[in-house]
Amino acid sequence: MRFLIVSLSCLFLLSISQVAQADGMVVDKVYHPYVLPFEREVEWRLVSRQTDSGNVLAQRAGFGGAINDTMSLEGYLVGERDDNGDFGLSSYEVELRWQLVEQGRLWADWGALFELEKQHNIDAYEATTGFLWEKEFGRTSLTMNAFLVYEWGADIENEWESEFRLQYRYRYRSAFQPSIEIYAGEDFFGVGPGFIGLHRFSPKRQLKWEAGFISELSQSGKDHSFRLALEFEF
Repeated sequence: MRFLIVSLSCLFLLSISQVAQADGMVVDKVYHPYVLPFEREVEWRLVSRQTDSGNVLAQRAGFGGAINDTMSLEGYLVGERDDNGDFGLSSYEVELRWQLVEQGRLWADWGALFELEKQHNIDAYEATTGFLWEKEFGRTSLTMNAFLVYEWGADIENEWESEFRLQYRYRYRSAFQPSIEIYAGEDFFGVGPGFIGLHRFSPKRQLKWEAGFISELSQSGKDHSFRLALEFEF
């Protein structure tokens, strides 16, 4: 298993070095590689990106849960604000997370993500696959995501893209864990602070919240993104 994971990682990183980087809403959730058996969750996420040309707003609502000890399946409805300022349904997503190794078995914990998105009312699709990586260093945790994305359809240009996300957090206490986050995509390199909080109502019920403010550093114009997420597990 160790050899398989390392080999797939090398092939993946080699492939993304030869394609264009992703555009659009680069700032989003940093995924962790863990799946809890029998977990179910309701999730809401918001990303607001402010640039010199205006504000881009996207929200998504999801529901899903574990389908076995190592895999979790979740579906999303995604809404965005259009050029006229009207907010409405923009796409549908289905997402599969796979915990590749038992937590703590290897030097770092590994997972994989597979996602399929269909745009609402137009012939446009997007498939995403990638690796999730996490390692604890004392009271800190380093999490990294590397994604390869392919877009196709009659109403969209067929192309390959990629994304990279990193989160380094300090586990100060369960209710407040400050972090530094990094996001990379086409003409986008953003860095900023964030935090994660967790409140347990019972061993099987908990509420998790996240927020982050990311500033784009590779361009001279204004480009700031705010992300917020709420996740209730039961």
